[in-house]
Amino acid sequence: MAGSSHGHTPAAWTGVTIAFIGFCVSGAFMVLANPLGFWAGMVVVAIGGVVGMAMKAAGMGAAKPAHDDLAKVIAARSA
Repeated sequence: MAGSSHGHTPAAWTGVTIAFIGFCVSGAFMVLANPLGFWAGMVVVAIGGVVGMAMKAAGMGAAKPAHDDLAKVIAARSA
């Protein structure tokens, strides 16, 4: 994975950070037995996914390699 820079983009970092905050909020409110706060945290998790996808669409995510590029990477790794 390190060779392909999987997840090393601003879009990935931002989306995961927002989702992590949402999971923390949901976990805290679940312990406090507050369903409204739990669901608010889950909404933040969903927002993290939307923000990550929007940033990727805006060009801040990794571009998928073309078929020829992928073949070159596989050939280089096997050599």
